[in-house]
Amino acid sequence: MQRTIINTPNAPAPVGPYNQAVAVTGQLLFVSGQIALDPATGTLVGPGDLTAQTEQVIANLTAILTAAGASLDNVVKTSVFLKDMNDFGTVNGVYAKYFGGDHAPARACVEVARLPKDVDVEIECIAVL
Repeated sequence: MQRTIINTPNAPAPVGPYNQAVAVTGQLLFVSGQIALDPATGTLVGPGDLTAQTEQVIANLTAILTAAGASLDNVVKTSVFLKDMNDFGTVNGVYAKYFGGDHAPARACVEVARLPKDVDVEIECIAVL
């Protein structure tokens, strides 16, 4: 098994001791949880606007997948972390635009007490390469 570290300037730099993604060559890609940071500025996108935040989170996931030679179609599992489960419908509406239909991945969605940088949503994923 060979591990390949994936990092791209088109997604926010890690805010801790981790990489954006790790690929098991030719098999799986494990993408770290992404939050709504603008990769160019490192600032939060859409404070108070959960739709804008979720769009940015998915844009960041897409950038990392692209850097690894994959796309959202390769995603087989996501984990969605919400600050407030009452926001499920809003996040789900944006999420469904990208992960709907027959190719929708398996998913977990949980409410958490707090997320990095006090954001409202974080999403991680696993993709097949």
